[in-house]
Amino acid sequence: MGEASTAKIARTRDARGFPQNRQTAREGGAVAGNARRELEKKSGRKVVTSNNYLALTQSEKRKRLDAKGGKE
Repeated sequence: MGEASTAKIARTRDARGFPQNRQTAREGGAVAGNARRELEKKSGRKVVTSNNYLALTQSEKRKRLDAKGGKE
């Protein structure tokens, strides 16, 4: 969401150079952050958790599940 928002804003504004693209990246990130918070508010559940974070390897997920007794 953040990357798509940033790319769309950059193309629309014809952002050139580091300062313009840095500002565009911040705005795109804000759009994605707002969307995530709104989804969490409406669904009542967190979008990013320790169980679905991408940097978590499969072996780490298994260890955590085993520690919880096999429940997610």
